Amino acid sequence: MAAHINPIVRKRRLGAELRRLREASGLKSAEVAKRLMVSQPKISHLENGNRAISPRDVRDLCALYGVSDPQVIDSLMQMAKESGEHGWWHSYGDVPQSVYIGLETDAASLHAYEPMVIPGLLQTPAYAQAVIVETIPRITAEQAAARLKVRLRRQHRIYDLARPLRLWVVLDESALRRVVGSPDIMREQLEHLNALCAEPHITVQVLPYDAGAHPGLSGQFSILTFAASSDAGVVYMDGSAGDHYLEKQSDVQHYSVMHDHLRARALSPDSTRDFITDATKSHIGTARGA
Repeated sequence: MAAHINPIVRKRRLGAELRRLREASGLKSAEVAKRLMVSQPKISHLENGNRAISPRDVRDLCALYGVSDPQVIDSLMQMAKESGEHGWWHSYGDVPQSVYIGLETDAASLHAYEPMVIPGLLQTPAYAQAVIVETIPRITAEQAAARLKVRLRRQHRIYDLARPLRLWVVLDESALRRVVGSPDIMREQLEHLNALCAEPHITVQVLPYDAGAHPGLSGQFSILTFAASSDAGVVYMDGSAGDHYLEKQSDVQHYSVMHDHLRARALSPDSTRDFITDATKSHIGTARGA
């Protein structure tokens, strides 16, 4: 499978297109299910991108919706075929957050707020290893190694000059101050972060402690948007009890406004680089528990 083909995103886009065609035909999902002799939940799952769809299903739905253009039908059937394939991350075994990784792989832009750690896309190998080992109790060496490989593979998006991910991160000061791994690892990580800030498609802003209360106090979130897509995007929230995804336009808009407010409260990109430089110096000679 070509590296740019993403089965998760293909399912979402195909489902959205099938929903649009159904609504244009004037049919309700319950009526479509009745005519095709399938359950109504199946139609809903297909349209939400939560279930793989076969080219035969696409053909039957197109016939029911009155779609006659062979190019449109062939395009939709090709998307159905690709949605059944595996993404690159499946070669690493049972990967947590595989849905998010699929979305991130195909996203055109990512706006995020991170209150606790440097985001995975911007982590050094040593910092990423420390985060994985120190935040997941009882993880085995083999599991940690697999997760590290996946995390570093994800970073290919920010180095892909042909289709770079436009990344805008608001980072709480806590992420710069907390010693993860060791002071040496932190210094290397913050130097790496400052170097990435110079990239034209990467913007980092630090929200200092003295910014006071702000909309991000409720926790981490990411907003992913996609090229050549009519939907508003996806909001992702990572939690210990499970991942959460919001796709309603009103929800995406709500978190976009939150991100705008955080950006306005944060230091400017230039001031952020100076702040990171100072934070890097603060780790010289520090020791855990000091």
